[in-house]
Amino acid sequence: MHLAQLNIARLVDDPDSVRVVEFMRALPAINLLGESSPGFVWRLMGDDGPGAIDQRFPGYEDDERLIANLTVWTDFASLKHFASRSGHAMYLRRRHEWFERSDLPTNVLWWIDEGHVPTLDEAAHRLALLRSLGPTDLAFDMATPVPDPSAR
Repeated sequence: MHLAQLNIARLVDDPDSVRVVEFMRALPAINLLGESSPGFVWRLMGDDGPGAIDQRFPGYEDDERLIANLTVWTDFASLKHFASRSGHAMYLRRRHEWFERSDLPTNVLWWIDEGHVPTLDEAAHRLALLRSLGPTDLAFDMATPVPDPSAR
């Protein structure tokens, strides 16, 4: 099994604004860091280049400030290491400079079969499950990881 991960966030201003320019300029490097990290399998890419900034999250198609990041990892430990112990952690710590705060979960994880490529519709469904039911085997978060079902 592989681990799918979605995180969504709404920028504090338009993607081309001065308020978020530092983050937007760092995206290619952050993406490259993720792609070169141990355990990385796949990430959603846009039509216009290496980022997925042009991909619209279901239900927010007209909101260019809401961005989604969808990735696949071999295991939870690899994802956690990238998110919190690599150069990505600096951006994670500063996220409130660039993104609005949310009272709802904005990150969801779920296990997928190896070779499966998750879609944004699938990811939106998993996030809705997490928001309505809390962490389960079908949708969980970084704080409440569910072990790989094939390893049980």
